[in-house]
Amino acid sequence: MTGHFTEKKIDSPRLTAELLLSFVLGMQRIELYMHFDKEVEKNNLEKLRALVKRCLDHEPVQYLIGRTEFYSLSMKVSSSCLIPRPETELLVERAIEFLRTRTGTQYVCDLCTGSGCIAVAIGKNYPDVKIIATDICDKALSVAAENVAKYNLADKIELLQGNLFEPVINQLDVKEFDLITCNPPYISRSEYENLDPKVKNHEPKLALDGGVEGLDIYNKIAADIGRHLKKDGLILLEIGYLQGPQVKILLEETKVFASVKIEKDLSNNDRIVSALKI
Repeated sequence: MTGHFTEKKIDSPRLTAELLLSFVLGMQRIELYMHFDKEVEKNNLEKLRALVKRCLDHEPVQYLIGRTEFYSLSMKVSSSCLIPRPETELLVERAIEFLRTRTGTQYVCDLCTGSGCIAVAIGKNYPDVKIIATDICDKALSVAAENVAKYNLADKIELLQGNLFEPVINQLDVKEFDLITCNPPYISRSEYENLDPKVKNHEPKLALDGGVEGLDIYNKIAADIGRHLKKDGLILLEIGYLQGPQVKILLEETKVFASVKIEKDLSNNDRIVSALKI
């Protein structure tokens, strides 16, 4: 498998081979080496060949095995939701750092939650928190619900279907939040047409396409953010590497933030915009 994947220029060929084989055999990757002389049964070989074929068609290995690692947690994923990226862990890190500077129960809203990876990572790593996570896609929320259940976070995380803040009802839910996070669709229309086929052909367009300039969701958030964020509350937005200045201006024009900052990821690309409400 490793040789075949290398020849066909599949990303991380050895790791991909190990993930597929451990999935088919129901083993941890380390167990493959502990039982290296174990013969793979015919029915499992057939399952493996079918997965290899799909992998060679550039279907992401995360979808093939139904999970991925994010912030040291195993997260369920499906083709209904975006595969969490390592870059998004920076947003989670900043969210937890901010919450640790505060006292009492903290109320968080995670918009465009998808698989629920941000909400689950925050809920798992910060004890006194109540999170509302919203998404427009019911199938993505079904995946998020499984991740919430897996880590026993149902008492901390409430999943609501709807567009951004729309499903948050003033009479039933918290009106203002201490922290708002969002990793929205931010790929511009021209960028979308030129995406890697592995992404374009398999990951949901709804979670990628951010409109003509990639700024549609940021515009909607900026228009509504003032009434949903507490004084001294923080908003954390993941952005595309070219979008920092534009998103910064959008938030500054709301006149509700004391400061708006852009932070780079480990690849030195603009990745996070953070803004503290006056």
